Amino acid sequence: MIQKFNFEKTEIDGLYLIDPFVAWDNRGYFIKDYSKEMFEANGITHDLQEVFYTNSHKGVIRALHFQREKQQPKLVRCVYGKVYDVVCDLRKDSPTFKKWLAFELSEENKKEILVPAGCGHGYLVLEDSIVSYKCAEKFYGEFDDGIMYNDPDLGIDWGTDRVDEIILAEKDLNLQSFAQFMENYGGF
Repeated sequence: MIQKFNFEKTEIDGLYLIDPFVAWDNRGYFIKDYSKEMFEANGITHDLQEVFYTNSHKGVIRALHFQREKQQPKLVRCVYGKVYDVVCDLRKDSPTFKKWLAFELSEENKKEILVPAGCGHGYLVLEDSIVSYKCAEKFYGEFDDGIMYNDPDLGIDWGTDRVDEIILAEKDLNLQSFAQFMENYGGF
């Protein structure tokens, strides 16, 4: 069986839910989750610069991250396990400013999302997981930033009732509020 690339636009401009190319046979499956040619044929430019992987335990929240400068559009896929992935539009001139959308990404469903520049991104790990990030900009630690995952102004439902315990890195415990983000940067 073969599944071809499918690109689904979402309410947030530039955010796509993507079914990658997958070919199954009696050995398992072969997956192609990025093809410059296929993306461009669908009107999407994603100039791949770096690839990262995270390995996280159930209950980890990695969020809500972005780069203040040299923003990092990213193609995100859960290659092992399952995550509840959240994207929030932080572009002040966007009609969907402050809107967030959530997606379940898993090894089983093989879906991926293309997160545009100007959006915050994070996820709750529902099962021990490995997540791939194919970034169209390099990572710059000096511009690394974020907003608290549970900021009341954003009101993101993280689905935390799906895990027994939340695990946060010290970095994520000390992120700014949305109000501080607006005061410091005024949005993107």
